[in-house]
Amino acid sequence: MNEKIPVCCYHEDEGFSCSEPAGPSGLCYWHDPRITKDGPDDKAKLEAYARKGGMLRGIHLKRAELAGIDLVKHHSKTGYDMSHAELYRANLNGAHLFNLNLENASLMKADLREANVHCANLVNTNLLGIKWMGAKIENINTGKLLKQERMAMEAERVGEMEIALDYFEQAEEIYRDLRKAAEREGLFAMGGHFIQRELTMRRHQLPKYSRARLTSKIIDLFCGYGESPGRVIGFSMVLILICAICYFFTGLSYGGNIHVFKPENTFMMNFYLFFNCIYYSVVTFTTLGYGDFTPIGFSRLIAAIEAFTGSFTIALFVVVFVKKMTR
Repeated sequence: MNEKIPVCCYHEDEGFSCSEPAGPSGLCYWHDPRITKDGPDDKAKLEAYARKGGMLRGIHLKRAELAGIDLVKHHSKTGYDMSHAELYRANLNGAHLFNLNLENASLMKADLREANVHCANLVNTNLLGIKWMGAKIENINTGKLLKQERMAMEAERVGEMEIALDYFEQAEEIYRDLRKAAEREGLFAMGGHFIQRELTMRRHQLPKYSRARLTSKIIDLFCGYGESPGRVIGFSMVLILICAICYFFTGLSYGGNIHVFKPENTFMMNFYLFFNCIYYSVVTFTTLGYGDFTPIGFSRLIAAIEAFTGSFTIALFVVVFVKKMTR
């Protein structure tokens, strides 16, 4: 009677299981965390294992020597699925990882120098301490939040501030490394996104009600730390509208007559007045000053603030816009 060969006991709650022969530990060679894959033929064995359709989810490649490995799923629109894989300090120098799915995996302190990580899925992946020098990272997907970001926010929510600060610091380091890698590759738009996230993580490490944190938040909202000209335009439009509403109720002088909101006016009269207030707000914001409308009373203070803010905002928009365009 043939003895039944034990099967790897690796199993995920999502229903994924490994069907490879198990070793003494109950796990197969690739899922056994106690086996270091640093042998001279491990790279070729892993490539063959992937090509034959072996289970790559959750494999343990801690400190594995896989320099130059080819894990590209050729002639397929989707790459190999290495979700939950452990690649701590793995040597992936010059590796071909195009379109690889590494969701929920760990690449902590892995060597990805000169590797092709183009289009890789890195959502909720531990990217702390990776060596990115020369790596091709176009179109990588790191998700809306890094793994450390999500953990920091959860820790902050339950009041574990010391843990939250540690995770925010890790997230800042990851974004800084990604930003430097993107800039080295000439991916300045991507680098701009990463520097925004880097400075956001730095802001979260400041005392919650400090002046420095408030200033940082205002700069972010105002211009995205110098990376979002659209935010400057949005702020300008909001300020123009708010000031127009203020002029609508405080009044403007035109040709010796006072133009101000009155409940007894018809809808069209008040609408025409509000349209004139918007016109005056635009003229004041841009510091054109045609002189046809003049502020009266409290409107003078509003006009002075709007003119000062407008000249500053226009100058800032030019700087941010030129910075983006010259890239």
